[in-house]
Amino acid sequence: MLGVPDRIAAEDGSWQEFGALLRRWRRHAGWTQAQLGAAVGYDHTAVSRLEHGARRATPRLVRHLDEVLGTSGELTRSYGRAESAEGDRPALPAHLLRPPLPAGTRPAPPAPAPGRGAPDRLPDHDLQCPLHAAAGCPLPPPEATAALHAAFCADPAAPLDADTVHALAAVLGAQLHSAESAVRERAGQAGHGRAGESGHGRAGEGGHGRAGEGDRPEPGAVLEGTLRAVVARLADAPARHRRVLARLAAEYAHAAGSLRLHGGRPATAMACLDRALGWAALAGDPATQVAALSDMAVLGLLDADPVSAGDYAREIARAAPGRPWADALSRLGEARATGLSGDVRATVRHIGAAREHLDRPAPPAPEREAGVPWLAPAALRLRVESGSAAALRDLAAATGDPRLARRALTAARAALDLLGDGQLPAARAMLTVRVADCHLCADDPQAALAALAPLLDTGGAPLPALVRHELRGVRARLAAGAARWGTPSAEAAARLGHAI
Repeated sequence: MLGVPDRIAAEDGSWQEFGALLRRWRRHAGWTQAQLGAAVGYDHTAVSRLEHGARRATPRLVRHLDEVLGTSGELTRSYGRAESAEGDRPALPAHLLRPPLPAGTRPAPPAPAPGRGAPDRLPDHDLQCPLHAAAGCPLPPPEATAALHAAFCADPAAPLDADTVHALAAVLGAQLHSAESAVRERAGQAGHGRAGESGHGRAGEGGHGRAGEGDRPEPGAVLEGTLRAVVARLADAPARHRRVLARLAAEYAHAAGSLRLHGGRPATAMACLDRALGWAALAGDPATQVAALSDMAVLGLLDADPVSAGDYAREIARAAPGRPWADALSRLGEARATGLSGDVRATVRHIGAAREHLDRPAPPAPEREAGVPWLAPAALRLRVESGSAAALRDLAAATGDPRLARRALTAARAALDLLGDGQLPAARAMLTVRVADCHLCADDPQAALAALAPLLDTGGAPLPALVRHELRGVRARLAAGAARWGTPSAEAAARLGHAI
């Protein structure tokens, strides 16, 4: 556990050690926190923060506490160790001590008790325990999770023990499940996946929408409110807690950024992803670094900025050196960027390199990366096929070469085959649009319209933002080719206008 209340830690020179020692002496004296506070001229909340290691003491206060509790200088000696350890601990950069988005005027809503479908143990999909990683662990019951989460968000001095960490992970998992359920309900589809081109599977290509019905708070509001509570503890956290808090902050910030990206809010998504990148680096978590960079590269593509997209893609390899999966994703991101630029030679080279990385034997993964589904060979192959189809499609559109369009079509169909029937419907929608676009780039509008038929009638349900982005490109091509392809193309372009 991170820290057990009322148990003296080893002499690690931390403020938690000082606080636990102060608690023991106060209880030995038979005093309440309020009584001790009154004896030394402090409020009981200040005593609580001292005992939980959330506040630094002053030399004068420590001497006074030694006197009134009769500790024979034990608190002063503990204070000296904490001060020495504090001096050896580097200060965190200012940007890591601020949440990515302002708190606003409304308080963060409490997380509801996790409902049906929420995880009862970790790992769950791509979510791992910040303490136990791939080894796995059970999560607290739903009611206990809600109570621990509420206490953590309400009281910065509350102890950070293993149960609280597990509760924060459970809330994250529950909110992701809630967002996925909302997407399924709105789209009238069964199942929602976590594989795609942007980030790790937490957002996939389909993304998350607003949470379900009634008074349940939106997942984004719960995630961002909890993230602010996590970040508030980072500045004064002891070294042994910093990495766990940073890991939680990175996971929450990436989830919040993915929600905003796939909800069509790219500017605030970038703010969350940038901060997730910094916290993941502090936590020594290359998988989440790569996930954030992948999403940032996608944002560059959405902005039609291949230079920035390529820069983010190259950073992927630097974030996780020596990992074949990171090299493959880095090369794939570069292929997307050069494809958008119309550079045939570079795009083909990057796609070939990405495929080669997939075919190489993978070295044993570190424990924190083992068992993460989006790093598995099959999931990576799906990403490479899907991304290759997009890069080759962009090349075909830029050069007018139907051969490139046919190669893109082969890759898109391979990705669809890897999905299997009924799997990852949001990713399937993205790939279906991509297949149709490849047909258009190959000058085959009839096949394109046949592929689009299931998506032309959305039933009023909004499509995920990235699917709408791809459909805009299809619509533009249909409209541009209407004079050559005839009335059906013009009509399909008009129908797509309503869908997006």
